[in-house]
Amino acid sequence: MAAGGLVTLGETMALFTGERAGPLRHADTMRVGIAGAESNVAIGVRRLEHPAAWIGRVGADELGQLVLGRLRAERVDVEAAVVDREAPTGLMLKEHRTADLARVSYYRRDSAGSRLAPGDLDEARIRAARVLHVTGITPALSRTARAAVHAAVETARAAGVPVSLDVNYRAALWSPQQAGAELRDLARHAELVFAGEEEAELVVGAGGGAEQAAAALAGLGPRHVVLKLGAKGALAVTDGRLHREPAVAVRAVDPVGAGDAFVAGYLAGLLDGGAGADCVRLGARCGAFAVTVPGDWEGMPTREELDLLRHGDGTVLR
Repeated sequence: MAAGGLVTLGETMALFTGERAGPLRHADTMRVGIAGAESNVAIGVRRLEHPAAWIGRVGADELGQLVLGRLRAERVDVEAAVVDREAPTGLMLKEHRTADLARVSYYRRDSAGSRLAPGDLDEARIRAARVLHVTGITPALSRTARAAVHAAVETARAAGVPVSLDVNYRAALWSPQQAGAELRDLARHAELVFAGEEEAELVVGAGGGAEQAAAALAGLGPRHVVLKLGAKGALAVTDGRLHREPAVAVRAVDPVGAGDAFVAGYLAGLLDGGAGADCVRLGARCGAFAVTVPGDWEGMPTREELDLLRHGDGTVLR
C-alpha cells in the first residue's frame, strides 16, 4: 500500500478523441485514453514523486482494463479499485469541432463509476494519507457516490488528514442550487479549496471579483483557498495571506486538464513542505505544461522537467 501521499476517489472514464478537427461523425481514426479529474491529479502528484492512490469503480470490460492499466503505468496505486461486473465503464467522447473549439460528450449514467459507495472505501489508505483529495464531480454522480465522498471526508478528518476539495462544477450533472449547497458543506470540512472564479461565487454567492470570492470561501474555514484564473494566473489565500501568481506563458494546444494539473502541482508542493507561495507557483508551472500537448494529463511534468519551460520556441535539447 502506498502510504503517506495523496489518496483520491471518483470516476475515471475511457476517452476517445477524434484525431482531426471537424464533426466526430467524419472521424476515421480516434485516439484512445482515459480521463477523470481525480485520477488526473493522482497522475500529476505521482509524476512529482509523491505516492498517490486512486479509489473508484470500473466495469469488468476492456475499457475498465484500459483505465487500470494506464493508471498502473503511471505508478498510481489502484489496489483499492473495484471491478464492477454489473455496470460498464463510463465513456467520454471528445471532438475538436474547429481548430480552437473542443466539445465533449459523456456516457456515464448508471456506469460502474457512478455506483461508487461507502463500502468501496479503503479506510486504512485514507487514514495513512497525508492528503485526501475530492471533487465536486463525484457527489453529483449518484446518492451512493455522494455518500462515499462524505464518508471519505469524515474518515480523513477523524484521522487528522487534510481534505482537499476542487469545486469542479459540472452543469450537466446538477443545478447551481443543488451544487452550491453541497459544495458549501464540503468546503466547511476542507483544509484546501480550489475553484474558478465563477465556481467560487456559486459556492459562496459572493460578487465583486476574485479577491472577495476567495475571502468568502476562506471564511468557511479552509486554510488554503486557491482560485484558478486561467490566462490571468491564480490567486491564493493561505492562512489569511493573499498571493497572486501570473500564468506561465506557453503556446496552448489543449486547455483540458490544466486545472487538474494546477491542483496536482499545488498538492505536490504541499507534500514537499512548501509555503503557500511555493505551492501556487508549482501549480502554475504544472498547469502550463498540461496545455502544451493534447490530452487531459499526458503533458504533466516530472520533477526533472520543471525547468524546461524556460527554453524558447524551437529549442532542441541534446
